[in-house]
Amino acid sequence: MKKYRLYQVDAFTNQKFSGNPAGVISNAQGLSDAKMQQIARELNNSETAFMFESNEDNYDVHTRYFTPTNEVPICGHATIASQFIRAVEQNLTNAKVLNKTGVGILPVDISLVEDKYEIAMTQGEIVFGDEITDGNKKRLLNALKIDEKDLIDERIQIVSTGHSKVMIGIKDKELLNSLNPNMNELSELSKIIKCNGYYVFVINDESKDNLIDGRMFAPAIGINEDPVTGNANGPLGAYLIKYNLVKHNNKNFVFKAIQGEAMNRKGSIVVDVNIENNEPTKVKVIGNAVIAFKSELEI
Repeated sequence: MKKYRLYQVDAFTNQKFSGNPAGVISNAQGLSDAKMQQIARELNNSETAFMFESNEDNYDVHTRYFTPTNEVPICGHATIASQFIRAVEQNLTNAKVLNKTGVGILPVDISLVEDKYEIAMTQGEIVFGDEITDGNKKRLLNALKIDEKDLIDERIQIVSTGHSKVMIGIKDKELLNSLNPNMNELSELSKIIKCNGYYVFVINDESKDNLIDGRMFAPAIGINEDPVTGNANGPLGAYLIKYNLVKHNNKNFVFKAIQGEAMNRKGSIVVDVNIENNEPTKVKVIGNAVIAFKSELEI
């Protein structure tokens, strides 16, 4: 029998019971794939992060991520949550951590700002994938129960910074908050387009504190709706720059997104996009976290 340190962490928030909850096992050595999947299913968060000590010189920690149904290569909010726990356990102040993930070794910057940890996660390579067109586009709009006239731009595209999402911009926040998608249809469509997440977003007026309001649906991997999603808002930052949907200085663009309102788990995320020649080159997502509870799991 071994005792594992188990945390429930709310990410992209400073308030308990808001933002996006993630399970974290901070000393996962010895856990099998099957056992990690069982733990993730038991905790039933959208993702649970399992942290392993490094046995090589080129990274500091190895993190694996499981939804209740399967392993995923990377997860934004579970990275914020797990690196927050690492900072708490090791009493870090300011540090750069090299985090080995399913999409490679990615840097994470940890800062202590006014007694709160701020975690900045550099995401993976920006990849613009297939556009969703014709019959698949019609099927997607029907599943979301929106019309083509509701779209900001007729382009609906898969974008990835490690874990791909479909970008769907709409005009109206009221419509956004009233969405009640057909989850079975979204799951079936995911098999066809080879992408599990659908990020529906609204671009707000520049006078608002937050540029983006969004909702993310991923029923194909057991997540009907995710409260605040790093791997949706990061790719969105690249998408906004690529298609000139925002004004910028051709060096970097920083914005805040709000997600989770429709679930009563509101949280906020800051996205920082590096730009060269009007093209996005690198994306960071930045957020806070808070421990909801901690316990001990004996297996």
